[in-house]
Parts: sequence; structure tokens; C-alpha cells
Amino acid sequence: MAKKTIDDIKVTGKRVLVRCDFNVPMKDGKITNDKRIVAALPTIRKLIADGGRVILCSHLGKPKNGPEEKFSLAPVAVRLSEYLGKPVVFANDDNVVGENARAAVAAMKDGDVVLLQNTRFRKEETKNLEEFSRDLASLAECYVDDAFGSCHRAHCSTEGVTRFLSPCVAGYLIGKELSIMGKALENPDRPFVAVLGGAKIVDKLNVIDNMLEKVDTLIIGGGMAFTFLKAKGYGIGGSLLDETKIDYCKDMMKKAEEKGVKLLLPVDTVCVKAFPDPIDAPVETKVVAADAIPDDMQGCDIGPASRELFAEAVKSAKTVIWNGPMGVFENPVLAEGTLAVAKALAESSAVTIIGGGDSAAAVEQMGLGEKMTHISTGGGASLEYLEGKVLPGVACLDEA
Repeated sequence: MAKKTIDDIKVTGKRVLVRCDFNVPMKDGKITNDKRIVAALPTIRKLIADGGRVILCSHLGKPKNGPEEKFSLAPVAVRLSEYLGKPVVFANDDNVVGENARAAVAAMKDGDVVLLQNTRFRKEETKNLEEFSRDLASLAECYVDDAFGSCHRAHCSTEGVTRFLSPCVAGYLIGKELSIMGKALENPDRPFVAVLGGAKIVDKLNVIDNMLEKVDTLIIGGGMAFTFLKAKGYGIGGSLLDETKIDYCKDMMKKAEEKGVKLLLPVDTVCVKAFPDPIDAPVETKVVAADAIPDDMQGCDIGPASRELFAEAVKSAKTVIWNGPMGVFENPVLAEGTLAVAKALAESSAVTIIGGGDSAAAVEQMGLGEKMTHISTGGGASLEYLEGKVLPGVACLDEA
């Protein structure tokens, strides 16, 4: 899936439409975390340095009824200006490509930057309708996608616009995602270990199936592990269970055996009488063997023996992909399993890839982000990539 990047094109004097991921958390009109903005800076700075006329676009939030002031990208323009050390013109048009946008683009000189209004202010965006795709494309001469967090969606700004612009290439962020994750999935240094967690097994069905084709060891923790334990004939008390997936789990355990893949499940679990409410409330716990969960309790984290087992597998690996926490990591008492896996990755000499979403949040929350080789910027996109799916926003880019 090698794609051309901004290093493969000449942009001097050209209008370049760049799809970024500026879907940043906001409170009272202020940005509370700007990591996604920071992540886009290398691509933007490269295009500026090369004399491109840089037209940025992104969605923010989920406006349901057209334009909503609370979802305006105006604060992003201000923050970008601070980081770039130069004005970023905000084209405030409710229909995104209106008089303000066209005037701002017409006035651009080489190295200038314009930010368009929230692409989801146009209802056509998520439906990938041609009219809005054409409108966006009419502003530019070429296209750069640097929004990995959105490239699993076929929207006007991620896929539709590429039908009307050429060349269409990847920015540094997407280029890095494809390079690191692509190598891990197609040509990993071995042993190759995947750690999958999270609450619902239905979210990881295709990932488990696809990973069993590629890895040497598959570790399963989190709420989804209990359906596997049930499939082994264990009583799981009130733990999370998907009755409809018990046969699937049996099939996956059989597939692992046939493929010679080591499938590791929790051997003990941290149980509670009732799920904490609120989620970070103090809670009393009991550690029991995975086949001895009391009927009146539920597992909410992997136990000490499982932490040791999983950490040992991680530390012996040369490539590790992790997607999904081992327990209710939002609660400090029930975060030990997730922390143990994160520490094992941090101490490993392996290539360590965190698949976005809750795993990324957990690693950052624990202050171990800098110890990882790569933390994906797209939870949903990385999950679909691990499933082996074609990502629409990537598939439409020019082949290298």
C-alpha cells in the first residue's frame, strides 16, 4: 500500500488542499488538547517551505443541523497561527466554500495558509456527494491527505475530492502510519505479538481473525476475554458476555491451534461486586483464578498472574501491536492490568505500536507515550487497518 507523499510532488505556486484532523476537544470555545494540531505541523510547514499555497480543511465534532458556532474551527486558526508564527486566514463560511473562502484563496501568495470552516457544516460531507466534492476541489490544484483519523470514512473531503484533483498524495502523518503499521502487518520482525483488549468482542471480530493469520502470539484481555473464557466452559459470574459469539470464540481458539499461534487468555482476574459508579469511584476487589469467578461478582481487570504472563510475552517480542485496555483503566484500582502491559511495552526493545483510541489514551494518561515507537492518531482507522480493510481515504491516493 505504498503511496506517494508530499516529498514526491512540487507545490511551488500551487494551491494545495490539505485534509487535516483538527477534531480537537473543546470546552467553552477553547481547545483543551491540541495534539492533533501539533501532529499536522510537519506537513503544513513542509508545504509552506516549498512555496505552496496551503488550504486546510477538517471536520470538528458532529454538527447535526448544519452550522453550529460551537463547532467552528476559528479557535484552531488562532492556535495554528501561534505555532506557525504567521497569520492563518480563517475563511468563515457556513457553506465552507463561499465568498469568504474564495476571496481568501484568491488573495493567497506562496507560503500563505488559509483554514476553511468545518467541512461538516455541509450535510453533503458525510454522504460523499459530488456537489460539495467539486466545490472543495475548485479551490485547489492538488490534494494532500494528512488525516489518518478520518481516512476510514469515504467523505467529500477524504475521498470525493480526489476525483477532481491531481496529484493526490499523503502527508507525513498518514505516510508514517502506513509505513510503520504496514511493515508490522506485512513484514514484521518476529516474534510478532498482538495484544487485544477492550469491552466488546464484536468490535474486534475481524481483527482477531486477521491477526491470527499474521502473529506468533495473540493476547486477549479486557471485557472481551470473558466470552473466550465462557467458550472454554468457565463460569464468569456477572462479567461481560456476548452469548452470540461463544461459537466464534471456539472457532478462533481452534484456528489458533491449527495455525500454531499461541493464544493467551487471562489466568486470573480482578473481580468486583458491582461496576463502579461513577467509573472512578473507590471499589473493593478480589483476585480469583479465571475459572473460579464467583457468580455474584464480575471481572474488571486482569490479575497479577495474567499481568506477568502477558508482560513476559511482550518482552520477548520484536514487534508488538496493542489495541484495547486490559480492564476498566479509567478507575485507578482497576487500571493495574493496563498499566502492566503499557510498562512491558515501554521496557521492550521491540517495535511497539499503539492502535489509537482507549489504548492511546491509557498510554498517554500513564505518561508512557514517549516510550512507544508509534501511537496511531486514528482509533477507528487503525482498527479497520488491523482488520485488513481497505481505507477509502488511503486507497484513492496516488501509488508510489
